[in-house]
Order: sequence, then structure tokens, then C-alpha cells
Amino acid sequence: MEKGQKIPDVLGYDADGKEVKSSDFAGQKLIIYFYPKDNTPGCTAEACSLRDGLPQIEAEGYTVIGISKDSPASHLKFASKHQLPFILLSDESTEVNQAFGVWQKKKMAGREYMGTVRTTFITDADHVVTHVITKVDTKKAAEQILSLV
Repeated sequence: MEKGQKIPDVLGYDADGKEVKSSDFAGQKLIIYFYPKDNTPGCTAEACSLRDGLPQIEAEGYTVIGISKDSPASHLKFASKHQLPFILLSDESTEVNQAFGVWQKKKMAGREYMGTVRTTFITDADHVVTHVITKVDTKKAAEQILSLV
């Protein structure tokens, strides 16, 4: 998914297992951030940065949505533990990750595997990508976004 492209309609599943679509957010500008795993240090830092910066992000007219491969139950625990006031969607099949191009080959400790590459997409109200952040500063994720919008 690149700047200028319209995002896919299906975004994942909410805590109740209901399919969530970008069309559910008609006319809203979106911040969609993909992250590898709930309750890991980097992902927690990123989520907490977005939580703390949410008033300023919302003041700019954006809705924040986090997406990972974790289950809805995992998201519920993660959101509750860190008081995350935005939507976390589950993409256990990785179809949404693949549609956005963030499901890629990764390396760790000499081992190759497929995983989510931490990426943030910013869209306009028509859900066309206006910015893509590939080098996310997890501790300053909200500041990174606000510097672009």
C-alpha cells in the first residue's frame, strides 16, 4: 500500500468477532497502524504513545485503529492493561496485513520467518493514503504522526 492508493475495505475483526470495514468510517480520516504483537516492549511503547497523543490526533480529525495478528481476546487484555481508548483489530489470517503489504519476510537471530512489519498509514476522509511511516519511532509514534498531519 503506497501513498495515493485507496485502502482495502476489510480491516479486521473487533473484540466481538465482528468484521470491521473502512466503509464503517465513511468520511473520517484514519490512522491505521500495524504492529507485530500485543504486550511486547516496542508495541506497548507505540500504543501508549498513541494513547497519550490521542487528544491531539483526534483534534486533527483522525480516528486511530491498531491492527495485529493477535486474537480479539489478546487485544482486550492489552487494551485493558494499558487503557487504550482506540480500536484494536485482529487479523489472525494475515489477509489484511498482506493487503497492506506489511506481511513480510523478517530475520531474527539468524532465523527467517514471516511477520508484520511495523508500519503506519495515514488516510484522508476518502481513505486514500496520504502518508506511510515505515520507520516508526515507537516511543514517539504520536509525535511522528502529528508532524505529518
